[in-house]
Amino acid sequence: MENKEQELMFQLSMFEQQIQSIHQQIEAVERAIIDLSSLVLGLDDLKGSEGKEVLAPIGRGIFAKTKLISEKLLVDVGGKNLVVKDISSTQNIIKEQVKKLEEAREELNKALEEINKQLTELILSAQKGKE
Repeated sequence: MENKEQELMFQLSMFEQQIQSIHQQIEAVERAIIDLSSLVLGLDDLKGSEGKEVLAPIGRGIFAKTKLISEKLLVDVGGKNLVVKDISSTQNIIKEQVKKLEEAREELNKALEEINKQLTELILSAQKGKE
């Protein structure tokens, strides 16, 4: 009987680890969604700002005052390949990334639901075995 209890505890521990891992992934995806959504809004501030002074990030919390000479942006499209895009096109690219992240979040939530279902079944099965 003690073997069954040890096995049950092991399985419960595995489920707990899986749940924690998925929760961490969901949190990371949600942070990325918030960051990208903020970026889309921030790009709105650049519209009509050609020739105006703006703050450009240099690194962690360091900014330089610069003059915006163009509303064309250099966008990394992967593999460090930079492509010239206007603000609206850049926002559309970011919105597509947000959409993919939202789909990933949905998949993670489905995986979490499945694990919770299996966990509930395991607990109910263990309770029936004790009766």
